Amino acid sequence: MYLLWLRVAAVLYGLASVSALPAVLGDRPRWRRVCMPLTIGGWFFHFVAFVEMLVAAHRLMPVGMHEVQSTLSLLIVTVFLLIWMRYRTISFGVFALPLAFLLILVPAIGADKYSFSSSMVRSGWIATHVTLLLAAYAALIFSLLASLFYLAQERRLKNRQSPGFLEWLPPLDTMEQIAQTTLVLGFYCMTGGLLIGSLIAQEHMGAAYFLDPKVVLSFVMWVLYLVILFVRRSTGLRGKRAVYLSSAVFLVMLCVWAANLFSSVHRFTTQ
Repeated sequence: MYLLWLRVAAVLYGLASVSALPAVLGDRPRWRRVCMPLTIGGWFFHFVAFVEMLVAAHRLMPVGMHEVQSTLSLLIVTVFLLIWMRYRTISFGVFALPLAFLLILVPAIGADKYSFSSSMVRSGWIATHVTLLLAAYAALIFSLLASLFYLAQERRLKNRQSPGFLEWLPPLDTMEQIAQTTLVLGFYCMTGGLLIGSLIAQEHMGAAYFLDPKVVLSFVMWVLYLVILFVRRSTGLRGKRAVYLSSAVFLVMLCVWAANLFSSVHRFTTQ
């Protein structure tokens, strides 16, 4: 029975992760009111599943990779809830909730790995996974270009230079909006792509999927992406520093792409 409660917790964590993004990054109170009940509900079912698991196994400590992953996920959400109760902030939710969801995802599937009903269904999910990640890369490129154009236009205006070849550039506010919008769009696409990829890969690899070099770098890029969104939102970052941060994520993106050569999961071949 504990597996059912674990799956309910995984669903609630997934929904809470989605609602945490607009709640924190978009500063929308309505999403805050959705995020916390989902998180508390997920924690409750997760705790029930944890207790039932140990009682059924007649032991006091988790054993095995899946049980350890589930326990770590429970502890992460517990700490997040304690921070929320003490400081009334859910900012850490954009880190804690997706991480907890990823950790609980494979254990919630159960001892027998999930198999897709047909190769066509699996191919559809793979296509969605690849499309979302490529869309994230494209959005990041546009965000970096918009930041570079912003920097060039800002320097021209400060030096009171004539437009010259930069005459075709849009106003500073427009470029800032483009940089911010594409950055947020890319983050949503990357988050969805990574979650779908995690579900697909467990069919053959299980938790070993998270040891793949490309996967590790992908999650590093996701964290950097999130840091940039936090910094831009909290400080109104523009100009050189925005370019530096976007460039850092872009370099990691190139490393992620190059990691295909060493990845056992991702190989772009014609065979």
